[in-house]
Amino acid sequence: MCLEVVYHEEKTELGRQQAPGMCPYCGGKVSAVDIETKWLFCFLPLCFKVKRKYSCSSCDRRLVLYY
Repeated sequence: MCLEVVYHEEKTELGRQQAPGMCPYCGGKVSAVDIETKWLFCFLPLCFKVKRKYSCSSCDRRLVLYY
């Protein structure tokens, strides 16, 4: 008997906005992007996750926020 797991991950960009602060590498503006991740198993949604990611608009580096 063979069991095959069929799942799919969808990522959707919800919005983009300017965040406060400056890039520590080049001094450019920082933009915040809200991304929704959806895990589907045989077309049934299993998990929804919304995450905010920060990046520089000038040098396109991904910035990590430590708090």
